[in-house]
Amino acid sequence: MKKTEKSHLIEVQNSGIHGNGLFAVENIEPEELLFIIRGEIIDESEALRREVEEQNVYIFYNGDSFIDTIKTDKIKYINHSCEPNCEVMDGDVFSLKLVAIKPIRKGEELTIDYGYEEIYQECNCNVCSKRKSAL
Repeated sequence: MKKTEKSHLIEVQNSGIHGNGLFAVENIEPEELLFIIRGEIIDESEALRREVEEQNVYIFYNGDSFIDTIKTDKIKYINHSCEPNCEVMDGDVFSLKLVAIKPIRKGEELTIDYGYEEIYQECNCNVCSKRKSAL
């Protein structure tokens, strides 16, 4: 994996998926490190409280810690797809990494898999909606 963060290759734009999203301003190769994800480290009970009471959906979990990214720059705008082009990987105890897992063309939206199948019965992302309409 390429070690230098390439967040300058990404900008926030209106998204066809939901609200705002992250878009490539140049072509991006697989394994490019796009962001080091940092934020406020919180425990599980605080993460659950913020999700329910504050409708905070900008919390990432790295297996050790919950990282609240609501006050951070761009990463909070990444949207979900069941066929993502990026993946969140372990960084250190206090961070995660956003890495491209496929070639991403200039102008294409960056997405990750939120793991909805673990939470919800049904996903309504663009990929799943197209599959349903084809049936």
